[in-house]
Amino acid sequence: MAIYLTKDSKVLVQGMTGAEGMKHTRRMLAAGTDVVGGVNPRKAGTTLDLDGRATPVFGSVREGIDATGADVTVVFVPPPFAKAAVMEAVDAGIRLAVVITEGIPVHDTVAFQAYARARGTRIIGPNCPGLISPGQSNAGIIPADIAAEPGRIGLVSKSGTLTYQLMYELREHGFSSAVGIGGDPVVGTTHIDCLTAFEADPDTDLIVMIGEIGGDAEERAADHIAAHITKPVIAYIAGFTAPEGRTMGHAGAIVSGSSGTAEGKKKALEAAGVQVGSTPTETAGLVLARLAAPADATPA
Repeated sequence: MAIYLTKDSKVLVQGMTGAEGMKHTRRMLAAGTDVVGGVNPRKAGTTLDLDGRATPVFGSVREGIDATGADVTVVFVPPPFAKAAVMEAVDAGIRLAVVITEGIPVHDTVAFQAYARARGTRIIGPNCPGLISPGQSNAGIIPADIAAEPGRIGLVSKSGTLTYQLMYELREHGFSSAVGIGGDPVVGTTHIDCLTAFEADPDTDLIVMIGEIGGDAEERAADHIAAHITKPVIAYIAGFTAPEGRTMGHAGAIVSGSSGTAEGKKKALEAAGVQVGSTPTETAGLVLARLAAPADATPA
């Protein structure tokens, strides 16, 4: 199994005919993703030859779904048009929308997130690398060759580059799914959503959670872990060396007091029984040690 994305997922790409959309569509196809078409109203009815695979372009998401049965869309639409693109996909009944676009205004994100939630569409992102279920499907920009083999680790991360690093460090063990939720102030799928899904997934034995300074998402995840998660969770928080009051990366919040600091997040997670690494490599080491330990062993 996997969470959110499986070998049966049929993927449309909104913005497939653009440079980034085309490049990453080729990568998704190479990873085995069932990309059934793209969407561009100005190029409707055309076909792209993507490394020998004829891929149709539809005038709308609705047309694409009707023709192919697609249930996932990956959005590479520029920021000014991203809100309309997501809402179009939601109106068409898409099950999952993976919004790669960076720089979408927060008020646009709030609007399409609420619209999607009310109609039963899950959003991954925005400003995210997407998600991959190795050996099954890859929707987004995660390089599939980092961890091409399936395994029993579940990964949820705010950071794209740290997603890649942890996948590389743990590549010999493989992943059930890895989800880059994005680091914008408002995201459609949270740490808690993924933790809950991994807890219910019989093919996930251990969960890796990557967070960043700013906001209180990791503290809320810690509360959820303490109350609802029985599988081992290993975490890393980016930003231990950040000066207080400084925004870093795309954490989306100013650090103040203990809420939002790396140390505050670490303490909250450790209080919930989560081991927290001080570097990505140390975090990978904690994962390897836990995988090698007897099932009933208590982490140090």
